Amino acid sequence: MPKSNGHRKETAHTIGQLADTVSRAGAQIADTASRAGATAGKTVTASAPTGVLQQSVQNLAGTLAERAVAGLAGRASRTADRLTDYAEGRGGNLLAAVTGVEKLAGGASPWQAMMSAGVSKLGHTVRETFEGVKESLTGGKGKGGTTKLKLTNIVEHIDVGVPIDLAYDQWTQFADFPKFTKKLEQVEQVSDEKLSWTGKVFWSRRTWESTILEQVPFERIVWRSKGAKGYVDGAVTFHEITPDLTRILVVLEYHPRGVFEKTANLWRAAGRRCRLELKHFQRHVMTEAVLHSDDIVGWHGEIHDSEVVEDDETARRRETEDDRGEEQTQETEAEEAEQDEEEEVDERNEDQRATDEDKQREPSRHRTAARKSPVTRRSRESEGANR
Repeated sequence: MPKSNGHRKETAHTIGQLADTVSRAGAQIADTASRAGATAGKTVTASAPTGVLQQSVQNLAGTLAERAVAGLAGRASRTADRLTDYAEGRGGNLLAAVTGVEKLAGGASPWQAMMSAGVSKLGHTVRETFEGVKESLTGGKGKGGTTKLKLTNIVEHIDVGVPIDLAYDQWTQFADFPKFTKKLEQVEQVSDEKLSWTGKVFWSRRTWESTILEQVPFERIVWRSKGAKGYVDGAVTFHEITPDLTRILVVLEYHPRGVFEKTANLWRAAGRRCRLELKHFQRHVMTEAVLHSDDIVGWHGEIHDSEVVEDDETARRRETEDDRGEEQTQETEAEEAEQDEEEEVDERNEDQRATDEDKQREPSRHRTAARKSPVTRRSRESEGANR
């Protein structure tokens, strides 16, 4: 037992000397790297007397030297710690302490230990790479273990130079979308609130179904979708800026599921596709629909909570009655305004006649008074003579 302690003390002393040797070797490497940088700087100065280039070479040499010393010092420190543990009897053997391979401490051969360490490191690297790719494609977990949203938020708007009713009617003609868009191939109106879509993604076709949750004529449409390879939820609203200018605001939630969809989503392909399709809609409305507005018959029904509360026929009948009521109201208001104007004219005429009559009466009074005044004076004079 004393021999073992003495042997370990000698080993510890040897380890200290090894650490000092490593430190001196690191210092020599740093000094050599510094000299190499200075020599390179002199060489560059002699060949091309450029101060900026010389300074860059010196900085590069210094950086390389610092990295080499830092790496060597770190390895030496870890090796010294393992040797110290071995010297203090904390397990392992001398070869494992020097190489840092844990398998050697369990009695494995050096070749098996190195192969096991290499495979373990390779597996760890592959696992980290796979997790990174997986999180890039599918989302992953955020801080605190909460799941991140696996969707793409898209917000776009366009201004269309047509009245709001024409823009809304053209939008509700879903079956016409493939005529002026690029990636939509077919849209089937299953019912008033359900639609079936077929689109093209790269070289493959994708189908999905959408259900309209809320639809208010000339205001908004909100829908939800479902599909095996991905789907799009969203809403569209219509805003009248002027009688001949309408703003259409589109908000989408894109949920990619297929390999193509997730790969394309890394480059925000869905957002660019949405912008392009909206421009196609804008072009179609302002060049085609505006010239044949009478041929476009939209759906004017109303939907709430995925249920049709008013169908298109009832809505159009109500709109016709409302239009007639508005026309009658306008006619009644016009008649009342005309009657009020006539009464006001009559009142003005009566006031004018009364004013004219008053003006005619006032001179006659003055003339009568003038005629009576001489007679009165003569009568008074005759009365005085008689007296």
